[in-house]
Amino acid sequence: MEKVRIGIIGCGGIANGKHLPAIKRNGNFEIVAFCDLIKERAEKAKKEYGTESSKVFTDYKELLAEKDITAVYVLTPNKSHASISIDAMEADKHVMCEKPMAKTYTDAKKMVETAKKTGKILTIGYQNRYRADSTYLKRACTNDDLGEIYYARAHAVRRRAVPTWGVFLNEEEQGGGPLIDIGTHALDLTLWMMNNYEVESVTGSVYRKLADQKEQGNAFGEWDPSVFTVEDSAFGFVKMKNGATIHLEASWALNTLDVDEAKVSLCGTKAGADMKDGLRINRVQYNKQCVEKPDLASGGVAFFDGKSEKDSDIEQKVFYNAITKGEELVVKPEQALVVTQVLEAIYEAGRTGKTVYFD
Repeated sequence: MEKVRIGIIGCGGIANGKHLPAIKRNGNFEIVAFCDLIKERAEKAKKEYGTESSKVFTDYKELLAEKDITAVYVLTPNKSHASISIDAMEADKHVMCEKPMAKTYTDAKKMVETAKKTGKILTIGYQNRYRADSTYLKRACTNDDLGEIYYARAHAVRRRAVPTWGVFLNEEEQGGGPLIDIGTHALDLTLWMMNNYEVESVTGSVYRKLADQKEQGNAFGEWDPSVFTVEDSAFGFVKMKNGATIHLEASWALNTLDVDEAKVSLCGTKAGADMKDGLRINRVQYNKQCVEKPDLASGGVAFFDGKSEKDSDIEQKVFYNAITKGEELVVKPEQALVVTQVLEAIYEAGRTGKTVYFD
């Protein structure tokens, strides 16, 4: 198969934890350039995932000047997603940008406009769409199995799991905390399942209540309260133009046992669904309440190990096929734009105490 020559911009946690291993497993990409502000990180990534001829940069614009690069992965802190992605598309490169799309709606909108102007592919790293439970539920929604979905809950709640590495706690670099970090995945899944991106209004509350505590019990070790400049939890109420409502909950630290991340609950006129205990679909059948739990495991056949593809592997395959075959993207930039717009509105509502109305 045709090899797509790519460059990696940002060689930190998300690159090494998600994209680079998946790119390597895919086998149809050749990483010809690595860029990071910390040269040693780029060199380390080259050693593990590149070739002897792969180049290393500390200035992403020098990487973009390389004519033989077809696409780039933008895996930097949120603040620079837009500027790098826009520069990449204008340099004739396709772009896979890690989530969230951008720090602000204005920046995200410029990304969409640049993609349209240049004709380059732009997609965002919402890999949870490719999970087995997500694809099954999406098919059920598309088939109208749930009927009209008029109420949904987007779940992104951790009890005590504040990320203590990188710049996660830095508002200037990231634009926010758990809402923009993990809430973005839950909201993306919800809007995608509902196939509804027409927002009327957003109300929200944003809290920084536990960040200064000394006895933290944090899964990732103690955080430093002095650099914790983002929220520790946020909650939004989204009203759609067709009357549907979405409740979004996002937290890195919340005194609760009701913990769920990148999950959705849907309530429709024909049935409901949630991802609380595996995928469950609830409905009334033959005048009785019933719950269906589809078996999403692929094993059970002799000599077949039952291993399904990782969501990040499917993400790479979709990007590759979009570049080489012109196949349709699963995560479209216009959809990710609405996610960013809603997140920004929750932050604004939390700051002002007022409902934000969309045009």
